[in-house]
Amino acid sequence: MTQPGRTPSDSQLTLSQIMDQHHTNLMGTVHGGRILNLIDSAAGVVASRHSDGPAVSAAMDETLFLKAVRVGDIVHVDARITWAGRSSMEVAVKVTADRWDRAVPQVAVATSHLVMVAVDEDGQPRPVPVLLPETDEEHRAFGQAEIRRRHRLALRQALAEGAPV
Repeated sequence: MTQPGRTPSDSQLTLSQIMDQHHTNLMGTVHGGRILNLIDSAAGVVASRHSDGPAVSAAMDETLFLKAVRVGDIVHVDARITWAGRSSMEVAVKVTADRWDRAVPQVAVATSHLVMVAVDEDGQPRPVPVLLPETDEEHRAFGQAEIRRRHRLALRQALAEGAPV
């Protein structure tokens, strides 16, 4: 049975959280691992929404930390599907923060791309709906996701063949 296609906006999500002292590292800023956890959580929800069921993380790449997050900052994690294949999906995530002590524009904190795989009750890959980009930006993101996918597959093959990377 073929599932109907979905647009990126059908499953997009913004997750917001105030960072507190329990999230800090030895430098006194929010631990990068906490930001990664929020990224992975948001991506999982978006992939599950797109695929109508459970989805697991298969890869996280191109994660860039741009600015430190401080205690009291309100972190916003925006996630959306950029590409979908047979059972896998790419989710693009942008993290911003509202500084608690200043009325300044949001600060870009991090960006990441994750590959999520839809799984059935036995943990095996299952089909996902096709992605139907609507806007020019969504079509551009889809094309860029295909480039990242080809790169990941070529890297995986080179490593499996024992080639120097």
